[in-house]
Amino acid sequence: MSRDQNIATQEKAAGHINAGEIDAAVDTMFAVDAVDHDPAPGQGPGREGFRGFFQTLTTAFPDAHLEPQTMVADESSIAFAYTLTGTHRGDFNGVAATGKRIEVRGLQIGRFENGQIVERWGATDEASIMAQIGAGPDSSTGKPGLAEKVKDAFTS
Repeated sequence: MSRDQNIATQEKAAGHINAGEIDAAVDTMFAVDAVDHDPAPGQGPGREGFRGFFQTLTTAFPDAHLEPQTMVADESSIAFAYTLTGTHRGDFNGVAATGKRIEVRGLQIGRFENGQIVERWGATDEASIMAQIGAGPDSSTGKPGLAEKVKDAFTS
């Protein structure tokens, strides 16, 4: 497949995710045996692992919206930075729904073969998600929460 066809696949899959069409997004974008070099906690292998990840995400944030900010592509790979927004309406990493809005950044690199991702690297700023849904510092004690502890570990 060409660079332009891979970009079209990436954009089509993002449209499916934003419409809540997880099966269509995953089946469009990921090869059956796709490898995620940076899986989410508990994420299984292959296409089904990606399906589980996106189902978990959209259960916690039913109005999840991915907005690509910038994209770089060649014949076999696409790298893009994005913003993820949504409203916390279901359990996420053990935190019950809060109704709070999130807005975080992420980055993904996908290597394509035959128009689908066969390898993926990337990350979403999960520490910021946790802080924005209230798993950050406990305001009643002033003690740092999980997000602040992680940030401090890398900035100290």
